[in-house]
Amino acid sequence: MTNAEFGHHDRNAGLGQAHPHLRAVDGGPAASEDEARLARAYRDCRRIAAAHGRTYFLATRLLEAERRPAVHALYAFARMVDDIVDAADAPTRAAESARSLDRIEYELRGRLAQAPVDTPATDEDRILLAVSDTIRRYGIAPEHFWVFLDSMRMDIPGGPQYRDRYPSMDALREYMRGSAAAIGLQLLPVLGTVVPRAEAEPAAAALGEAFQLTNFLRDIAEDLDRGRVYLPADELAAFDVDAGLLLHCRETGRTDQRVRRALAHLIAVNRGVYRRATPGIDLLSARVRPGIRTAATLYSGILDEIERTDYAVFTRRAVVPRHRRIRVAAKEFAASRPLRRTYR
Repeated sequence: MTNAEFGHHDRNAGLGQAHPHLRAVDGGPAASEDEARLARAYRDCRRIAAAHGRTYFLATRLLEAERRPAVHALYAFARMVDDIVDAADAPTRAAESARSLDRIEYELRGRLAQAPVDTPATDEDRILLAVSDTIRRYGIAPEHFWVFLDSMRMDIPGGPQYRDRYPSMDALREYMRGSAAAIGLQLLPVLGTVVPRAEAEPAAAALGEAFQLTNFLRDIAEDLDRGRVYLPADELAAFDVDAGLLLHCRETGRTDQRVRRALAHLIAVNRGVYRRATPGIDLLSARVRPGIRTAATLYSGILDEIERTDYAVFTRRAVVPRHRRIRVAAKEFAASRPLRRTYR
């Protein structure tokens, strides 16, 4: 992949311009009742992103204001689906969660086929209103959402697609194709590129995968509590680690030396994915690069925290300290200021 100069023409620049419906999102007057409803839907998505996605929300502050609502809508949609899947862990809720995903897909397909005229009554309705508007406005391929929902069905116990173990990295990547890579591909049209979009898609998908692998390494204990292991069994076995040993570490709160070696290996694999993905940031629209670079730096920093705590993933959740998050964001913001002046 080639690096793009800061002054290179943004091939998707037109997609980044403020949508008339969004004039009310940041406090401007709404021209109609429909615009007011849409503005409220985007504000709800922003609230969800601020409450649950601290790293991503901080990174979005470095994006142009007109792009932020779309990013918040995509995050809120993914979060809504994730919460539904999490609820499926209760034995009596799995079937209900499966029906909820089917309903969401049906509703989203319907909204994309024809703009709804109903008044959104619930958080789910408002999220679907915002994300369907984002999909249409930025020309996001709907297939990325169907692939995402299919991967989420793999997390619902009792369903035909359910999996709680992954025998190999290839099998895990098949899951991440929908749960992570698809997220990167959803975001790409919003961010814009300085090359044809297809050239930037592999790196965008890889960055989504890198973030997801980091989640898996950070959340081992939480996933074990839910009866799941999102790490490739064959690579764990190379270090004499299996699910039974991981459960023993969780129960005792002590990380076995064999598990330390396996985690060190998987962290190295994860960093390799970041190295493959991060050059693609230079293929994005110049003005969004600081925000995405911040997200990549902070998320990969979770791996540093796992190492710093001697792989104590069974008793604590690795978190990048707040002061580091602020420092990284401030550094990228400062670096972007000459660029911002260029684009005024």
